[in-house]
Amino acid sequence: MPYVNIRVTNEGVTPEQKLQLIEGATDLLQRVLNKNPATTFVIIDEVETDNWGVNRQNVTTLRQREAAARNT
Repeated sequence: MPYVNIRVTNEGVTPEQKLQLIEGATDLLQRVLNKNPATTFVIIDEVETDNWGVNRQNVTTLRQREAAARNT
């Protein structure tokens, strides 16, 4: 009974994209490990950008800096 947890920032992932992630993860486990799709669980967690860090900064700050750099 596989369990897959996908975490993404809450920056506009659409329901259609989430479905593609669920289908893709399920298909991958079936193809590679011969796991039954009926017992494969895929959970998608959306994380606030303030709670996701990379390179010593949170994603909120990173996105603000990227936007400022594009506007200069």
